[in-house]
Amino acid sequence: MKAIAESIRRVGLIANTEKSNCAAVTRRVIRLLKKSGRSVLFDPGTAAMLGLDKAKPLELRALAQATDLLLVIGGDGTMLRVGREIAGETVPVLGINAGNLGFLTAISPEDLDASMKRVLAGRFTIEDRALLEATIQCGKEVRTRTALNDFVLSRGETSRLIEVEVTVNDQLLTRYRCDGLIVSSPTGSTAYSLAAGGAIVSPDAEVLILTPICPHTLSIRPLVLNLNSIVRVKLLSRYLGASLTADGQDQLDIGTGDTIQIRRSPKPIRLLQMDGNSFFSTLRQKFAWSGSNV
Repeated sequence: MKAIAESIRRVGLIANTEKSNCAAVTRRVIRLLKKSGRSVLFDPGTAAMLGLDKAKPLELRALAQATDLLLVIGGDGTMLRVGREIAGETVPVLGINAGNLGFLTAISPEDLDASMKRVLAGRFTIEDRALLEATIQCGKEVRTRTALNDFVLSRGETSRLIEVEVTVNDQLLTRYRCDGLIVSSPTGSTAYSLAAGGAIVSPDAEVLILTPICPHTLSIRPLVLNLNSIVRVKLLSRYLGASLTADGQDQLDIGTGDTIQIRRSPKPIRLLQMDGNSFFSTLRQKFAWSGSNV
């Protein structure tokens, strides 16, 4: 990847302005990039956080189109937001962790200097990650949403179960009575799906994961489908509100009879991965797994 690294001349920075340590980490990144001869661009929030009054910030998609690499400084939530907003752009994205668990952020602040040297020397790989696309039929209105991790249909404020009908590729799967249903990408298998009892899936697996939340029927278990499957979910419950959430951030109210079609998005996102940082080493680190040889 050395040739690609040499082509990285313009770097875009997007920071989570609500995290107290992001400003300091971002300033360190800027110093390292400028020392290496790279130019730096910003989104409006990051420029304001740093007090760069003379900067000419760009909105996220324009920033993605104007740069050779995007550095996202924050946590997984920031990465998820960026992933949705730049879906389909070819610029690789690298996350710098200023949050907590951080499955999508590859660099920690403690290793920032050494890691950035590795990146600028070309010691990385680039992975295409699948996004999910939902088409929601709310009465006569059709809406679309995109997610990197998952879509979650969940009950409203009442404690009553909702009932949903699920078809896969136009074939009836079942009717769930549950607190909700998670449709997850491989990347999102370590998020809400895992907490609800779903399997951990390697991010390069070509699968979708359906994970019911607290199903009333004990025989119902998470289901793994081909990533090219089309999942259609219809809310059957009367007088009960529900909501559809993309990546735990973008929420939409769902009513009785509304349908949600979820499929693989034609627009992926490209993530930059550091050499030596595998998905499995991340699992060992984040979950404190151990063994005789680890």
